[in-house]
Amino acid sequence: MLDTHTHAWGPPSPDRPWVNGAIAAAVDGFDVSAVYTADRLLGDMDRNGVDEAVVVGYPICDWRDNSYTLEAVESSDRLYGVVMVDPFADGAADRLRECMAVDGVVGVRLGAACPYDRMWETFDPGVTWLRDAVEETEFWDAAVETDAAVQILCDHRQLDQALDLLDAYPELTYLFDHFAHAGPGVPLDEGTLARFEDVAAYDNAAVKVSEVVHRSEEGFPYADMHDHVRWFLEQFGRERVVWGSDYPNVSDVATYGEARHWLRHVETLSAADREWLLGRSFREHVGVA
Repeated sequence: MLDTHTHAWGPPSPDRPWVNGAIAAAVDGFDVSAVYTADRLLGDMDRNGVDEAVVVGYPICDWRDNSYTLEAVESSDRLYGVVMVDPFADGAADRLRECMAVDGVVGVRLGAACPYDRMWETFDPGVTWLRDAVEETEFWDAAVETDAAVQILCDHRQLDQALDLLDAYPELTYLFDHFAHAGPGVPLDEGTLARFEDVAAYDNAAVKVSEVVHRSEEGFPYADMHDHVRWFLEQFGRERVVWGSDYPNVSDVATYGEARHWLRHVETLSAADREWLLGRSFREHVGVA
């Protein structure tokens, strides 16, 4: 089993201060240690039958500082990494190459739902900087060169911007996080979320049924989001629907076990479907052993 969306971070230090006050405040409400290291993550994985995980950069420090993510990946052959690089920054292409050269790093994440000047501090579905980022050709050429998967956190109301990126760079591999921030009240077959039908037309795009705990308006097993899972399976097929816990980011309201086991309660899913969602789809889509 592969958990495709986890986080880990180290203690603050002079070289790596906790500068993101919004994230630091959120951590105080988590039901884990305020310093949630890769070792602690591995312990929680062991207790919940998770073999491997993807550590997605956690912006409690400067969001462009990938040092802890890289350390975590290098310290364990059970962990993969997704880094965060500013596509507009000077030297962004070289920075991406440096990160992707680390064995186990599989891609880069874009916070398209965040205002660019408040990256990973808050969300605003009205921001449009992703369209400008499409023009950063040196960065995207480096992504193609290094075979970096592009993981996008966008709101469902921003899917038209994401489609611009897919049109411009169809040779890249894409993953869309967290149901595109759609909750149970967002219609499936019409409106903004239905743009996923266009995304699904790209064989190189997958969707992640991750962070269900925060999308749902109910407790475990988050039944009000099960129709969304079934709808994604209809659009993408089980080969391109990917589960991730988003632990410990969801530990304010759920245990790892709840974030791990809810899929078994989604009616109509077969054992083979769950095998795909719980690891195989990510491995084949991104190309990891």
